[in-house]
Amino acid sequence: MTDTTDASHVTDAADVAGAAGAAVTAGADATAGANGTAGAQSIPRPPRPGDASRAGELAALFPALHAPQYWAWGRYDAQFSTVLPPDELVTNIHLVGFTEGDRVVLCRDDRDHWFLPGGTREHNESVDSCLVRELREEAGARLLGEPVWLGAHRCVTDDPVPYRPWQPHPEKAWLWGWADVAVDSVPTNPDDGEQVVEVRAVEPEEARRLLLDCHEAWWGELIALAVELRSRAR
Repeated sequence: MTDTTDASHVTDAADVAGAAGAAVTAGADATAGANGTAGAQSIPRPPRPGDASRAGELAALFPALHAPQYWAWGRYDAQFSTVLPPDELVTNIHLVGFTEGDRVVLCRDDRDHWFLPGGTREHNESVDSCLVRELREEAGARLLGEPVWLGAHRCVTDDPVPYRPWQPHPEKAWLWGWADVAVDSVPTNPDDGEQVVEVRAVEPEEARRLLLDCHEAWWGELIALAVELRSRAR
């Protein structure tokens, strides 16, 4: 199921509000990223030389994305950083998926809202397993290579109401990444998720335009960040 930072996604807002549940036990923390596909990428990775200067450079290039935010639907103070969070804080994973021709995959639900595929980790589900599942459920897509993590929103809430009791509280993290994907089937549309009615691969500028119709300005910068870092990786 997709969680988004927009009050118009009612289903997602319920996930977010509930995700502020009880604290994770030490045993649950230890297994949070250990299940799912073998060889799943570990979060976080060790710091690398130049990480601090790189983070500063990207913050200057994409100021709206890096500005402090308040997500009213979940009562979250949110802050994006290219420094990756600990695995045990990651509750949500979303992907800028690139198809042939460097197009970006977007999904449209039955309320005519466009969004990036991704969603909430299940109990004891690894980051990579969650990403594979959400891509299939929402976009009918599969990974063609390892995801590259762009960064994450670190979020803190004062909402006392738990929804998914195994998730960290009051702090959590939304992880954002990019990867090359193939759209080779139709969304499975599970009953507890958005009902996707269209999957479209569009030019990055068109992806930004469609997302900005119902999201804040930083969503456009998120696409631009993915394009920038993908170009540097080539």
